Amino acid sequence: MNNQRNLIFAVVLCGLLLFGWEAIVQRLYPQPDQPAKSAAAAPAIPGDGKAASSATPADDKSIKHTREGGLTDPAQQALEARDLKAALADPNRVKIAAPEVAGSIDLVGAKIDDLTLTSHSQSVEKDSGPVRLFSPDGTPAQYFAQFGWIGQGVTVPDAKTVWQASEGPLAPDNPVTLTWNNGVGQQFKIELSVDDKYLITARQTVANTGGQSVIVRPFALINRTSTTASIDQWTIHSGPIGEFGDGVNFGTNYKDVAESGTTTPDGKAGWIGFTDIYWLSALVPQSNASVDADFRALGNDIFRADVIYDALTVPSGRQISRTTQMFAGAKESDVLTAYQKAGIPQFSNAIDWGWFGIVEKPILWLLKHLYDFAGNFGVAIILLTLIVRGLMFPIAQKQFASMAAMKAIQPKMKALQDRYKDDKQKQQQEIMALYKAEGVNPLAGCLPMLLQIPIFFGLYKVLMLSIDMRHKPFILWIKDLSAPDPLHILNLFGLLPFTPPSFLGIGVLAVLLGITMWATFRLNPTAMDPIQRQMFSLMPWIMMFVMAPFAAGLLLYWITSNLLTVAQQSYLYSKHPQLKAQADKDKVDQERSTKAKG
Repeated sequence: MNNQRNLIFAVVLCGLLLFGWEAIVQRLYPQPDQPAKSAAAAPAIPGDGKAASSATPADDKSIKHTREGGLTDPAQQALEARDLKAALADPNRVKIAAPEVAGSIDLVGAKIDDLTLTSHSQSVEKDSGPVRLFSPDGTPAQYFAQFGWIGQGVTVPDAKTVWQASEGPLAPDNPVTLTWNNGVGQQFKIELSVDDKYLITARQTVANTGGQSVIVRPFALINRTSTTASIDQWTIHSGPIGEFGDGVNFGTNYKDVAESGTTTPDGKAGWIGFTDIYWLSALVPQSNASVDADFRALGNDIFRADVIYDALTVPSGRQISRTTQMFAGAKESDVLTAYQKAGIPQFSNAIDWGWFGIVEKPILWLLKHLYDFAGNFGVAIILLTLIVRGLMFPIAQKQFASMAAMKAIQPKMKALQDRYKDDKQKQQQEIMALYKAEGVNPLAGCLPMLLQIPIFFGLYKVLMLSIDMRHKPFILWIKDLSAPDPLHILNLFGLLPFTPPSFLGIGVLAVLLGITMWATFRLNPTAMDPIQRQMFSLMPWIMMFVMAPFAAGLLLYWITSNLLTVAQQSYLYSKHPQLKAQADKDKVDQERSTKAKG
């Protein structure tokens, strides 16, 4: 009966790992469906980019979302380059020249639509250029911010309005003011300032010199296409995001917004915007003002996050202002934390730490300090592994002591099992009493493995989420520890002109993982059941396939951990020779039994 149960277990487990592997990969590295096009109604905000992009949208099924996002279709990339060149040649622009961001402001419509992140490159290639976050309205990768007003019986600036600007460029020590007069008594002003990181502040003022009061609603918006979004998966959110009074909301994606037309989160908006794995754009409304904050689908894969202030009555001879901050940049944990301390609620949690944030944040803190010490993130991961295993070494010692005690009481357990073989309940009671009398904990051997699970998952999330690991090399061919091993054995490390499918994309690190895991299993006591022995013999090679697509840094951690396990077990066996002798005896007995059956 036990053999049948073990056989069923083995078959089910192998089936899940082997035949369900593609489903697992799709879950971890999915190509999400694009949201259906929506023509949902939205407030008539002047110049909000609601019109369809001049570039023909790619067919939904052909859109391939990469881990970091961006255009993947060569035709769209070429069109983006052409449109970008034409748009940025327009003389009606004011340059942005801050330490971490560069670009320009379009004076037609007062849009911040040209923004690159100077400290982050597009790829590991040194000449790849900076990451482009914002692109002008109408380009295939359109992504921009805009500040303006909705008027009630008053002429307000629109998409064709050409603003007058003070002398640029926009820099930390040089604010830029945009002004426009409607000719009938109202002057509109947008005062822009930028700090030394990623925060742009817009103060919107309406001065009324007319004879009557006027009513206006200031607004700020971020408009983007979802075709450049990074992958959205169960461990890492990409899409609409915001803080609405009870923590950061990761529960809304582009498809949700497309289906509803307009999504209005519950609660007061602390900030609202869009996130990719590494990049974030967010509007932070004035804290003491009442606002409507929504996500909207505008059609043609275009989405909008907006902040619309309540209507303001501006009496004759008076002026009224509203101030909105906009973050547009990299999700650097230290920077987000600094902005949170400065007053942006829950901003450090714009990184999707999930349930294991209590583990992930200390891991990231320690890794960054180890990197400062070692100068190499791969070495920092190895040092982290040494620290983790060192902290758990006393537990491992207790594990081996428990295993030795279990071996010592085996004859007594066997006697109890024979004595109460017809009364299972009494047998279990007597065995538990024996454990208590001898001071043995049969679960002690599981504790080190259980403690490693949150650490392992925490490191996985840190490698996936933290931009600190992006494009950080280790040695030789490992140029990016946050990405999978780029060398595949089946195509002879790129010499053969084909890319193996994901479940066969076995790299050098994956093979080393399989070998080191096999070595750790060889040191463990051999299972008595033949089905279990077969499972343990296959597990290292199954895990080699399973782990191949994961980040190289994660595999490096596991390989190092396996090597330390081999060293640790060898040392502990020397301290408990009876365990080693018993393990060797078990192997000899099993080999004899196998030969006898053969």
